[in-house]
Amino acid sequence: MKRRYLSSAYQRSRSYSPAVITEGGRTIWLAGHLAAEDEEGESLAGDFDGQVRCVFRKLDATLREANAALADIVTMTIFIVDVSNNTRFVELRREFFPDGSYPASTLVTVAALNRPELMVEINAIAIAP
Repeated sequence: MKRRYLSSAYQRSRSYSPAVITEGGRTIWLAGHLAAEDEEGESLAGDFDGQVRCVFRKLDATLREANAALADIVTMTIFIVDVSNNTRFVELRREFFPDGSYPASTLVTVAALNRPELMVEINAIAIAP
């Protein structure tokens, strides 16, 4: 599958691409993923970093079920409840896209998510071979 990422130096510094161009492949539509607790059932309330990392692990698990991977994500929408976590989210996302091939992205600050302890929700679209 062919994939091309458009981006400027600034966009790379914010770990996103304004556009990802693909040819071929399967489209996988990912629902919003949340993380009130980690995989062992431990609460992540008040732990933004923990929630973000757990959400990415959950996205990865969902994609693996579809025979795909995080690297196949071409666009994502992120909802956060505290605008001051904007830059921290960008830093954390880099951990999951280490080769610098970042998905197109929209980051939205919202008043609340569906449970009061939730701080982040991510939905995405992946194109996999």
